[in-house]
Amino acid sequence: MQEEIEEKTVRLAISGTRLTARAIVSAIRAYLRHRANRNLASIDEHIQGKQSIDELVKQNQGVSSMVVGDAGIRDFEKIAKKYGVDFAIMKDKSEKPAVYTAFFKARDTDAMEAVVNEYSKKMMKIKTRPSVIAKLKHFIDIAKNQPMKNRNRAQEMTR
Repeated sequence: MQEEIEEKTVRLAISGTRLTARAIVSAIRAYLRHRANRNLASIDEHIQGKQSIDELVKQNQGVSSMVVGDAGIRDFEKIAKKYGVDFAIMKDKSEKPAVYTAFFKARDTDAMEAVVNEYSKKMMKIKTRPSVIAKLKHFIDIAKNQPMKNRNRAQEMTR
């Protein structure tokens, strides 16, 4: 009698373990399937923002170009990303002060106009801003022209 109870108990433990193992394996398979589907859905064949010129040309939507000065190329990239423009930047090394050319899709011309307007406003704002070094020199001259204060730093011996 005792042996039958022990045998039934062992069978119950084994069958419970099998069920748990099967459940874990099926849950892992479901998770991996979900993860693979999510990864496939997140892969977008269209690259947005900054990209190489070849990637831009491969999209077969026509390419326009615009010359961007050497200064403020990072500002241009930030503004272009803000407007969601697909663009590529190429450095022209043949000219002595390096000149950057921005290539963008022909269909993005309206967005590019907005980018150019904002970029030019930002560059004009930077140019009209007074120089910090000039301000500093001005204040140094003012400080030199002011009379120096004579401070008495002598201490008397008191006890």
